[in-house]
Amino acid sequence: MNSSRRIGIIDIGSNSIRLVIYEQRANGAYRVISEFKKSARLSQRIEPDGSLPPAEIESLVRILEHFRRICGAHQVQDFRVAATAAIRNATNSREIIDTLNRDSGFEVELLSGEAEARLGFLGMIRTMEIESGFLVDIGGGSTEISLFRARKLVRSVSFPFGAVNTTRRFSMTGNFSGDHIRSIRQMVEESVAQESWIHEAPGLPLVGLGGTIRTVCKINQRKRKYPLQTTHNYPMTRTDFDELVNWLPILPAEKRKKVDGLAKDRYDIIVPGMVILQTIFQTAGCSHYVVSGAGLRDGLYYETFQSDGETAVSVAEHSADNLLKLHSTAPEAHIRQVGSIALALYDAASKAKLLPDDPRLRLCFRTAAKLYRIGASLYYYQFAKHSFHLISQTRIDGFSHREILLCALIATFKAKNKTVQQATPYKDILQDADLELIVKLGYLLQLAIALDISEIQTLELTSAEFEGSMLHLKLRTKYDPSAEYREVEGIHKEFKKAWGVQIRIHEPSFSKS
Repeated sequence: MNSSRRIGIIDIGSNSIRLVIYEQRANGAYRVISEFKKSARLSQRIEPDGSLPPAEIESLVRILEHFRRICGAHQVQDFRVAATAAIRNATNSREIIDTLNRDSGFEVELLSGEAEARLGFLGMIRTMEIESGFLVDIGGGSTEISLFRARKLVRSVSFPFGAVNTTRRFSMTGNFSGDHIRSIRQMVEESVAQESWIHEAPGLPLVGLGGTIRTVCKINQRKRKYPLQTTHNYPMTRTDFDELVNWLPILPAEKRKKVDGLAKDRYDIIVPGMVILQTIFQTAGCSHYVVSGAGLRDGLYYETFQSDGETAVSVAEHSADNLLKLHSTAPEAHIRQVGSIALALYDAASKAKLLPDDPRLRLCFRTAAKLYRIGASLYYYQFAKHSFHLISQTRIDGFSHREILLCALIATFKAKNKTVQQATPYKDILQDADLELIVKLGYLLQLAIALDISEIQTLELTSAEFEGSMLHLKLRTKYDPSAEYREVEGIHKEFKKAWGVQIRIHEPSFSKS
């Protein structure tokens, strides 16, 4: 019996209108199951008097009606529909909203600039582990800048320029001269100068939302031949960004359409968006760029349907737990047991100075232990191959790309030679010392799995200690542990090569329950 709940989030933006369909499961897990987009360019369709013409309003109604039919096919039960800058800034905004509410079958809310900034921040902060920075959301008809510190929103402002209406103002053809670029930059500088707080926090990262920075990210990734597809939490240096800002505007519009990573419907609006973003970066004195793949639509979903706020665990732990709930096949008690033993082994190695005392590495190891068998949800046989794909190619929020790869490689570790081969495509993301860490932690996880190979918690690890050339494991037995001991014996030789120690098991008691 399917007890899931389907939720539709619709964002009526200035450049495009998007529908995202979420699925919420009874166990609390959630995921996006489908997304649809219609190009609108509303900011380009505003009349000289500032109004959106009736024909364009009717076009919006038809798009929403189409989205409602899609939601019906997906059995969507709940909705939140929001309109942003293009409608907010239109002189007939009330008429537009009234018409949409009357004719589309949806209840459409008109977001203020402040609400748009708040929701964008909520979508970002629930999916990234970043303490402080500037959040910049460049839409089609507005740009929101927010300052956050200690993961709390401090200040925000919304400016009435975005990628679409700035393109319309300065170059309808999509070609930009040096004078155009200087004029856009001056427009941004004059607006930002009115908000003194933007100048008073130099050295913070700029976290970017929206199509502009995602597109720049994709272009940069293609140029680098970056091996991961995800843009979320992708860092970019000032130099990398400036290089693209210096290159793309001088390309004729028709040639820009052929740039790898640049969608054809963005060839004209990408230049103003990039210049706006770069100018804010320079004015605020930011340190580097970080791409957020989550923003307004995610914020609408979290605020309405996941309103419990930030969880007690970290973003990364919450995201990994959610992924496990979506794909779990192993008994929960087994996953907890493997995780508990794995952390005890890690802490023992760290205490003996055999592993770094690094909370982030420990979290990666814990996550690998949690997700090691997740690939069995696709196909049990050779599940490690599927586990690697699910961990490395599925966005686990809160982790850097390097950390995601560490999780994937540790979780699916079998032998050093195979890991070397598996890690080779990602050599530009991983660090030089990572391979040795992966091998050592891979064998440590194998030992944790071996100690519950029957998946019935036959053994309880009461203590683990690295001492000289020995790893001493004190165990309490509940059932016949012969399967676990055979498994430990099977990895003992390779474990000794990796760690330089022998495994010594101490079994003080055996009690039948």
